Amino acid sequence: MGLMTKEQRNSFFSALSKAYPNPHCELIWTNHYSLLVAIILSAQSTDKNVNKVTSVLFPIADTPEKILALGEDKVRSYIKSINYFNNKTKSIMQLARVILEKYNGVVPSDFDTLITLPGVGRKTANVFLNVAYHAPSIGVDTHVFRLCHRLKICTGKTPAEVEEKLNKLVPEEYKKDVALALVLHGRYVCTARKPLCAQCPLYEVCLSDEKVPLYEAEKAGKTSSKAGKKSLAPKKAKKKKEE
Repeated sequence: MGLMTKEQRNSFFSALSKAYPNPHCELIWTNHYSLLVAIILSAQSTDKNVNKVTSVLFPIADTPEKILALGEDKVRSYIKSINYFNNKTKSIMQLARVILEKYNGVVPSDFDTLITLPGVGRKTANVFLNVAYHAPSIGVDTHVFRLCHRLKICTGKTPAEVEEKLNKLVPEEYKKDVALALVLHGRYVCTARKPLCAQCPLYEVCLSDEKVPLYEAEKAGKTSSKAGKKSLAPKKAKKKKEE
């Protein structure tokens, strides 16, 4: 089966919008600068791991001034559990200097300027604009890239190619939410190793070759878990009992 037709895409994006009406970014952030830092840290890492780091770092340093005052060695010690922490530490420090010296401490709000900043590429800039301003910017991370191919929305050899195609194919009314919705869908339902087809709100509009017949998916779901559709949303952290 080939890629989705225009009619199939419209049905898919409509169903995606209904399944995830208010998609959100799961990264912890306090202001535009800390959001940009969190997105940089999330490259080749999970939001969960990034949040463990930033939940400790941001209460101490969440502005360019505070990051520079903290110093490179101290910043590195906070993020050392993150992949590529050495390079990311250097990027964060350089980013703080540039934002202070060139932009008076304010993170730029246009794409062309954002991608000139240390550590900021197309995906990071698009995700930032999308989350910070709810702009119709489509950030193509690993989940979006994977689902576009698996679900036959579009193909591309690179994230940039997929981004270009999505900008052409996604109806304007869905652009501001499509990337965040696909991320959540890929993270909790259409997972890389074992898609949860029995719990999928997009089952009827899915064209994936990996799609499991519903009766098989439901049978597998019943034998593996009684959680039903709880997998569609992230679990809340349990509060520790007071001693």
